[in-house]
Amino acid sequence: MDDHATADAAVTGTPLTDAALAAALVTDAARLAADMREGGTTAERKTSAADLVTAADRAAEDLVRTALLRHRPDDGVLGEEGARVDAVDGRRWTVDPIDGTYNYVAGLPAWCSAVSLEADGALLVGAVRRHLPAETWVASDGRTTRDGVPVPAVPDVPLAGSSVATFLNASHLRGDAAVPMVELLAAAATVRVSGSGSCDLADVAAGRIGLWVQTDCADWDWLPGRALVEGAGGAAVVVRAQGHDWHLAGAPTAVREAVALLTA
Repeated sequence: MDDHATADAAVTGTPLTDAALAAALVTDAARLAADMREGGTTAERKTSAADLVTAADRAAEDLVRTALLRHRPDDGVLGEEGARVDAVDGRRWTVDPIDGTYNYVAGLPAWCSAVSLEADGALLVGAVRRHLPAETWVASDGRTTRDGVPVPAVPDVPLAGSSVATFLNASHLRGDAAVPMVELLAAAATVRVSGSGSCDLADVAAGRIGLWVQTDCADWDWLPGRALVEGAGGAAVVVRAQGHDWHLAGAPTAVREAVALLTA
């Protein structure tokens, strides 16, 4: 799909495929957020000083929810900012209107809009639109594309030769998860913290990052990017360790070695 296509561009009688609709939804949401950012924005605190919400988050989520009601009225919706629609047909969309809101508010580039689609629990589609760099990522039918072009398979590298991306705030440096997280990160070549999980997972699918790890992810933070990584030949797993669900995605060897460290 063209980067500038929108969910309103469907011709009557010619419905969009799920993949095309997903690409249109994230494109529209990211464009709206970028336009609102140009006009200035203020943020409210949710659970912590690093967990913010803006009017753009809510407006972009409402845009996606409204478009889904028009194009997929029987589908369920689960949105980060409160959108809840029960599914009639076993299909559910997750919506993260702005992933990386702290970055968005601060003027940092690592933010995106992301959606995923499941049917009876099977992940079918994931889509991510990054404002900077301007990239539209879509995973469908076991294949990931960037701006419509299939991406090559992610390089299979060991953990010791991998960059590892994660998200850290003060709570991650305390409690049961702190020691295994530090040990895992210490086993890697280097660490990256961007503040947007879906942006990181797109970078994993691109082969720019070898491994992504985060604890206790919400579906909207995990499923869109997981689809991208799997569609690029990477591995994605959730393992229970130290009282937490650890979400890992990346090069198969790096993921396998990281799981072994966490579950030793």
